[in-house]
Amino acid sequence: MAELTTTPRRNWLQRLTGRGGPIIPVVRLHGVIAAEQRQGRLNIATVAPLLKRAFAIKSAPAVAIVVNSPGGSPVQSRLISKHIRDLADQNGKPVLVFVEDAAASGGYFIAVAGDEIIVDPSSIVGSIGVIMAGFGFVGAIDKLGIERRVHTAGRNKSTLDPFLPEKPEDVERIKRFELDIHQVFIDHVKARRGVRLRASDDELFTGEWWTGLRGVELGLVDAIGDLHATLRQRYGDKVQLKVIEPKRSWFGLPRLSFAAGWSNELAATVEDRAAWARFGL
Repeated sequence: MAELTTTPRRNWLQRLTGRGGPIIPVVRLHGVIAAEQRQGRLNIATVAPLLKRAFAIKSAPAVAIVVNSPGGSPVQSRLISKHIRDLADQNGKPVLVFVEDAAASGGYFIAVAGDEIIVDPSSIVGSIGVIMAGFGFVGAIDKLGIERRVHTAGRNKSTLDPFLPEKPEDVERIKRFELDIHQVFIDHVKARRGVRLRASDDELFTGEWWTGLRGVELGLVDAIGDLHATLRQRYGDKVQLKVIEPKRSWFGLPRLSFAAGWSNELAATVEDRAAWARFGL
């Protein structure tokens, strides 16, 4: 009878202290990368608290980060990636990144913060490029007999206005802007992946994306595998995964009218679906 009462207590203590096996914190980064504060978006404000809690587990031999993102804001991508490296260096812990459906564009920018990148054979990786897109409605408003009046201070203030004709000098300026951001992306990948890259710049940095299998061949990622099998192989069958989840609170939610909240959510959902759809997901 004594054994029946003490065994559950012993197991509980093992789980509490980690004596049943090493504890690996797992941070899941899923969604489009954007500064906007809403559920399903990744940005430094929402991700930093999760990373802080993960790296605060002193006994953990490593931190695992699961990435599933089609990309998004280059600024937020860089901030998240840099924060991962800062915490890893400060705490002396290796970072293992596991890619699910996609680590594309900004998602790949984040993934290269890992010391190793492990992917599914069918994961989508790469898309190292910059894109800006919009619509032109000049012909549409002409047909409707609408006259739009625009007054600016600063001759380039109306760049990308969808109701004005596109100007060659605006296109040239946008291309320079994109090239600057693209170079930041290229430099980041080279700094993190270094000699592991096995293809020329002309092949790797065109914005093209590949499967996980091809990503291994190109040196964009390191190995084929999955979270549970890889961690059991490296840290033993008793390894314990501790998923770091965001703390939920009703008090921090913004107050929106039903109509405004619904329309904003619909627009954001359409935008998110478009980002995933670029990769057939």
